Amino acid sequence: MTTVVRKEDPRLLRGVGRFGDDQQRRGQLHARIVRSPLAHGELRSIDTSALDGGVQVVTAADLPGDLRIPVRLSVQGIDLNEYLQPVLAADVVRYVGEPVAVVLADDPYLAEDAAELVELDIAELPAAVDPGTGRTAAEFELGFGDTGEAFAGAAHVVELDFEVGRHSAVPMEPRALLVDVDPASGALDIFGMTKVPVFNRAVLASMLDVDENLIHVHASDAGGGFGVRGEFYPEDFLVPWLAFTLRRPVKWTEDRSEHLVAVNHSRQQRHRIAAAFDVDGSLLGMRDDVLHDNGAYCRTHGIIVPELTLAMLPGPYRVPAYRGRITVALTNKTPCGTYRAPGRFEGTVVREQVLDVAADRIGIDRVELRRRNLLTPGELPHTRAMSTLGTDVVLDPGDYPGLLESTMAEAKRLGYLSEVDTLRAKGRLAGLGVAMFLEKSGLGPQETADVSVSATGAVHVHSGGTSLGQGIETVLGQLASEALGVDPSVVTVIAGDTELQPFGAGSWASRSTVVGGGAVHVSALAVRERAVQIAARMLEAAEDDLVVRDGTIAVHGAPGQRVTLAEVARACQPASPFLLADEPAGLAARRRFEVEHMTYPYGAHVAVVELDEQTGEVRILRYLVGYEVGRAINRTLVAGQLMGGVAQGVGGALFEEFRYDEAGQPQAITFMDYLLPTAAEVPGVNVLISENAPSPGNPLGVKGAGEGGLTAVGAALASAVRDAAGITGSVERLPMTADRVHRLCDMRGETETT
Repeated sequence: MTTVVRKEDPRLLRGVGRFGDDQQRRGQLHARIVRSPLAHGELRSIDTSALDGGVQVVTAADLPGDLRIPVRLSVQGIDLNEYLQPVLAADVVRYVGEPVAVVLADDPYLAEDAAELVELDIAELPAAVDPGTGRTAAEFELGFGDTGEAFAGAAHVVELDFEVGRHSAVPMEPRALLVDVDPASGALDIFGMTKVPVFNRAVLASMLDVDENLIHVHASDAGGGFGVRGEFYPEDFLVPWLAFTLRRPVKWTEDRSEHLVAVNHSRQQRHRIAAAFDVDGSLLGMRDDVLHDNGAYCRTHGIIVPELTLAMLPGPYRVPAYRGRITVALTNKTPCGTYRAPGRFEGTVVREQVLDVAADRIGIDRVELRRRNLLTPGELPHTRAMSTLGTDVVLDPGDYPGLLESTMAEAKRLGYLSEVDTLRAKGRLAGLGVAMFLEKSGLGPQETADVSVSATGAVHVHSGGTSLGQGIETVLGQLASEALGVDPSVVTVIAGDTELQPFGAGSWASRSTVVGGGAVHVSALAVRERAVQIAARMLEAAEDDLVVRDGTIAVHGAPGQRVTLAEVARACQPASPFLLADEPAGLAARRRFEVEHMTYPYGAHVAVVELDEQTGEVRILRYLVGYEVGRAINRTLVAGQLMGGVAQGVGGALFEEFRYDEAGQPQAITFMDYLLPTAAEVPGVNVLISENAPSPGNPLGVKGAGEGGLTAVGAALASAVRDAAGITGSVERLPMTADRVHRLCDMRGETETT
């Protein structure tokens, strides 16, 4: 498909986007959250005596019952009800930043000042900071084959410990909500609740005990989603409940310090991984024991990140036997959830490090070891006796070795390998990193879309997906225009409005194009079929003789006999002579697209780095992503997704980390301490987009593109740093901060002297 300019850009570039904090209503109250300053303690009292009469305060005692936020995704049949987060803490606080009360005022600055005057009497309790000492919320295993036999008969066994540090998405736009209310009916209009609006509306309606039709979640822009915006957070109940109860509009916008302690953290895991190989380096089996730090509660995503970690850890490789076991521990830290490529970022770096170490110990080139163990096209589709996200793991067709070869050839063509050789000849610590990865995308079970044509010929698409900056309006507009034979400029896409599309499932898990696009595709084809049917009556021609092109429907071989799509839409109006008596009016269709299995994109990352032996700085000189997308609806947007993912991966690999002291106090609550990569640290990214393996599971043949740019960044950079430092073991931990890399360089010196 031809790439078109983004539909979102004109309004965004003109500064007229529809972001959460842009919304205002006359007479609105401003909310400010009072949060716990301690990681763990008994909440004895909340003193509001210092506040004046113009300020209102709400605590847990004012709420209707013991409200806890439900889990959206059930995992392995495990009951998590005991660990759900309350809307407001009542008796015990369990992490710094936990909501304890809400202050309301007519002015946002007055609300902020008033919140600081609220006195909390909390009897501090010991904080669990190490997940090894935390409460166990869940334990489970996934796997297949006989790992005992595989390891017993192995010629080589490589085992290592690896930790992935706690970090998360830091989107440009923090969370914001404005809730307007009809004073008479209590109907709510909500702005800023993006990503999964239909689900969140249902949760809110249940917690408010109102009919969901009283709640209208409006489509809005979001300055990044990346998983953290997909929760139903305490504020997502509090702000609507306040508006509903007080019959006044209520607005809340978090600041950056709040964001860093309130939204989902992610990633923090400890792995003990082992791989068994035969004498030739072929994998016989893998096993991994994982300790996952989930923070203080199980939030909406439950324990899906641990499940994805285990289910996806074998990656694109031929693994005859595998066992993964995970313990989900609760600590006195901010609760965890999903962050772009959840579970896969973690599992990929651990798996790829064990392959790098194994290659050195066995005496095989790193790329050759991967080539030898990748599943071949003849082995795909490939079923693994595991499930994740409620679906069986069935890897769809592809060519993993072929993509590795093309990516390495591209790296050689671009001079990656020669640059490493040149730098090393000058005595500099340069290294090449290589990592393969397997992704998942297109999660069902369904997405619904409406496509309609107005009397002017304008095409309207109403999707359950949401606009998070990923270009969904552009892609869905392209799909509708292709199916209907119209210019993309006449297509308007509204994504994430619960009134216009009440059956949508949202944008998450790289599903927007696969499932949301599939729904738009089948809906637009239904409209096309209907348009041809009506046009045949108008032109007194057979349907098979009609050609749909450029906004018209014409008789083949007689271009003068034609009607425009607008004329057909007008012919579908009530009382039209072209409608049969029992036919509905309008040129429109609502269709649902369902999938039983996910699709599994895959790719390779290659990186060139240089280490500063004195400071431990890692300079990323070159970066390449090879990615199989099945079919790229818009190659520019796919490339943009991959490049943006690399930037976030660089942060998690080298800089970003939420640290806590022994009392559970966060040590990174501003950008002075939580270090984001800048343009100086993120390299230019080369992209190799492959469309050689269309997915058979959807009519478009597409695979998701939202997460593959991030999935293997930690793995590729760990591989490159290890290569540059010349160490024999693994790099042991992400992020590879300067002090940690400095120690790796010291290890290199020790190795050389011995």
